[in-house]
Amino acid sequence: MEKTEKIFNLQPEILENELIKIIPLTENDFDRLYAVASDPLIWVMHPITDRYKKEVFKGFFDSAIESKGAFLVLDKRTGEVIGSTRFYDLQPDYSKVIIGYTFLGRKYWGGDYNKAMKKLLIDYAFNFVDTVVFHIGITNYRSQKAILKIGAKKIDDDKLFNIGELPHYIYEIRKVDWTG
Repeated sequence: MEKTEKIFNLQPEILENELIKIIPLTENDFDRLYAVASDPLIWVMHPITDRYKKEVFKGFFDSAIESKGAFLVLDKRTGEVIGSTRFYDLQPDYSKVIIGYTFLGRKYWGGDYNKAMKKLLIDYAFNFVDTVVFHIGITNYRSQKAILKIGAKKIDDDKLFNIGELPHYIYEIRKVDWTG
């Protein structure tokens, strides 16, 4: 009997539920996404606090396109762009992938949108891997609280991990622990 392996497509065509629709980010999406990202208050807790500046955001956007795992996140009812997220650093030998570089417009904070987005991404990822990892900046308390609410665990409370030059905590959710 021949074993068949599923291939993890880091940028599936569409993921959606009753609240949001996640579609692949394209170069044509810059203006729509920057309209959300240009709010300085979105970036206050992020490791790069000046990402609201067009020239800084351009670097973020270009790396998202190059990753071939980035998404535009839409409010399903209105079609409004609400943010972005991405899959990256797929490690098939360790059966893990990272979800990150996520941001949502402030209008969508504190509700069900982040949870709905993460659930879609995690459910999809667990078709292919056993562990989903999140890198969260050490001063991004909002994201740290949000990721704990959906069941992630911090890998090491006392250790910081540098992503580039920026200190982050690492959280993970394992498929065997995922309750959705």
